[in-house]
This record gives sequence, structure tokens and C-alpha cells, in this order.
Amino acid sequence: MNLQIFGKSKCFDTKKAQRYFKERRVKFQNVDILKFGMSRGELTSVIRAVGGIENVIDPKHPDAKGLGYLAYDEQKLEHLLDDPRLLKTPIVRNGKKATVGYCPEVWKQWEDAEK
Repeated sequence: MNLQIFGKSKCFDTKKAQRYFKERRVKFQNVDILKFGMSRGELTSVIRAVGGIENVIDPKHPDAKGLGYLAYDEQKLEHLLDDPRLLKTPIVRNGKKATVGYCPEVWKQWEDAEK
């Protein structure tokens, strides 16, 4: 597996995801999304993998409701690229596959497919 974990340093679910893979001795690249952000290509790939832009938006963020009023996904994408705090974390990428949030059941399937 070629994993990347995009997360926020103070996010509990990001820490749980990192611990999940460390305990299984699965190597991953950790990316602080607030410090480094995501490229347009990375975010677009994740959006495609998780079934739409609404699935990557953090509903707990105070500004998230404002994104709902934007008519076009392209506008939402620009806001997410400009302010990665609006993204739900952790975002775990495995090639073209991705998850948003803490999803150990999906990660287990990835592991089983590798065997």
C-alpha cells in the first residue's frame, strides 16, 4: 500500500488513523493539511473516490454551511483549496482509493486485498 494521511495535528480521528496503521506496521506519509494543504489534483481525486464534494466538507466547521449556498462544485472546490480547515479529516489515500474520516473497516479491506 502507498498511503497518505492528510490530517490536522489536533484532530482526534487523524491521530486514531495514524495509530491504526502504525499498529499494523503499514508505512504511510503523514501530511499536515493546515500547513501544506492539498493540490487540486489530490483533492479532485479524493472527491471522485468518495462520491462527491459534499463528502469531504466538515459539517462541524462553522463556515461549512456557507459552502452549501454555492451553486457550483468548482466554487466549493476553490474554497476548500483556499481554506483546508473546511475539509473533514483524516483523508486517507491509497492510490486512486480514498476515505474521509475514521474508516478502519475500509482500510482492513485494503489490507486484505494486498495479501
